[in-house]
Order: sequence, then C-alpha cells, then structure tokens
Amino acid sequence: MLFELLDEVGPDRFSLDALAQRLSVRPSSFYNHTSGKDDILAGVQELVTDAIGATMFTELPWREATSAWAHSYRNAFIAHPNAITLFAISPVMGAARTMHMYEQVVAGFERAGWPQHTIISALVAIESFLLGSALDAWAAPAQWQPGRDAAEVPRFAAAVQARDTHAEETGLRLSELSFELGLAALLDGLAAELDSHLAANTGRSARTTTSRPTATTRKEPDDG
Repeated sequence: MLFELLDEVGPDRFSLDALAQRLSVRPSSFYNHTSGKDDILAGVQELVTDAIGATMFTELPWREATSAWAHSYRNAFIAHPNAITLFAISPVMGAARTMHMYEQVVAGFERAGWPQHTIISALVAIESFLLGSALDAWAAPAQWQPGRDAAEVPRFAAAVQARDTHAEETGLRLSELSFELGLAALLDGLAAELDSHLAANTGRSARTTTSRPTATTRKEPDDG
C-alpha cells in the first residue's frame, strides 16, 4: 500500500494525509508509531534497499562483486522509480539496514585495496550512474528518435538506427545496452584508479585483488 501510493504520487506529493486516506485511518494515528513523514520515508528507503544484495562482496573478486551489486541495485530501483529521488537526497542516518548493506560493500572495497578516503566517493559515482540508469529503464523507446527531422541530422539518425538494430540482434532492451556499456566503462575506470594506487603502494594489480575475506578475516553477516 505504501509503495503503491509513492509510485502514484512521487516523493514530493507524498503526505501523511494521503497515506491516512489510503489506509482509512486518522493522520494522527501515525504519530503513535513514527515521528512523522520523514520517518515513514526512511522506512520506504529501507524497504527498497532490502532488495539490494551485498553478500557478493564476501564471495567474489572486487570487480565481479561490484558488477553484481550494481545489477542488484539498479533492479531494486527499476521496481520503484519514484523512490529514486527519495533515495538520492535523503540522509542515510537512521536507515539501519541500508547502512548495514553499505558496511558490507565498504568492507569489500577495503579488502580489494581501495584507500579508505576514496571509497565513499567511488560509491557515490557508481550510484549516480545506477540511479540514472534505473530512470532510463522507464524512458519511452522512441526517446532518441529524430522523427521527421532525421534528414536534418543524418549522422545522429544513423547512429540511433544502428543502436536499435544492435538491440534487436542481441535481444537486449535499449536501456540494458546503455547500462551494460556504461557499467563496463565505469568499472574499467575504477579498476584503473585502483591499479594506480596498488602499483604505487604495493606492487599489486586490481586484476589480482579480491573483495573476499581471507581466512583470518571475519565474514560480515547479511540480513537478507
């Protein structure tokens, strides 16, 4: 019911009055269990991130784990696109399960050799791409079509047609083509950044590092 309302009206128009009307209760009744709208929206954030797995950071090398996490993250927000704005601008403080998910991700980055001061910036860069990609999954298929102006922009029109033909040949949706290309480029860039740090400090390479715990490293629990 909560997700249905949020998906219908979006985070800006979401209110306790609207939720109370949907549930056929008095708005004041919410204050017996929450501190208000922000508390409820924090709960929505938790419900969305519950679908984002993070155990891959204890099981896979860093790049493979980050790729799997990115796919899980994107899928969670494709399911609830109106939660994207909410998640992008809301503080994480108070969202315990969300922070626990990040704890596992950060631990995986640390084990791979990422300098601590770069990890959050790297995650924000990845999330910025993922949230945009989740929105793109809802874009109209003809979003990039030049239509009757195709003759005026022949190179652009040909590129759009080539993209569409490639999508048909691969069986992928247009948004999936963009996502996979962008994710690969993003991970390539991050791996190069990690390689530079490792080469300068340890002589290792990101291609040989792992996010998996060693035998002496405690494996972080996962709450689902």
